[in-house]
Amino acid sequence: MTESVPLTWEEVARVYGRKIYNFAYRLTGNPDDAADLVQEVLLRVRRGLASYQPGSFEGWLWRITRNAFLDDVRKRNRRPIAPLPEEIDRWELASTPGADVEYSRISLGDDIQKALLEIPIEFREAVVLCDVIGLSYEEIAIAVSVPIGTVRSRIHRGRKILKELLI
Repeated sequence: MTESVPLTWEEVARVYGRKIYNFAYRLTGNPDDAADLVQEVLLRVRRGLASYQPGSFEGWLWRITRNAFLDDVRKRNRRPIAPLPEEIDRWELASTPGADVEYSRISLGDDIQKALLEIPIEFREAVVLCDVIGLSYEEIAIAVSVPIGTVRSRIHRGRKILKELLI
C-alpha cells in the first residue's frame, strides 16, 4: 500500500501521535516510558522526514517506533535505572497534563497489560500492531522487516501465549 507522506512534521504528530503512544504503551507497559518513546519517535521522524522515500509511510513510522523501543531496551540493559523513591508524587512530575485521561482511554485492563508484558517482544509487537493498532499483516511485515508468513506465525503464537496467560 503506497501512501503520500504528510506535508509537515506537525501533521505527522497530530495524525499519528495517539497511535504511536498506544503502540509505545503496549510495548513498555508504562505511561511515562511510552511518553518518552513517543518523543524519541517524533524526533527521529523530524530528522528523517526530508529524506523519506515514498512507500508505506505507516510501515516506516512503525519501524522507527520499534527501533526506538529496542534501542531503549538495549540502553537500559547496559545501564539499569533506579526507580524514583515512592514518597515522590509522580503526577506532580508529569510534564503534560491529561496523561491520566489518555491512560484511561487506552487501558486494556491490568490483567491483559500484565500478560502482554510477559510475551516475548517479537510476539508482543506483532499482536499489538495487529490487534491494538489495527495494521494489516502486510503493514506489520514492512514495519518489523520480516516476511508476511513470519508475521502470521508471530501473531498466532502471541495470541496463543496471551490466551494461556489469561486463563
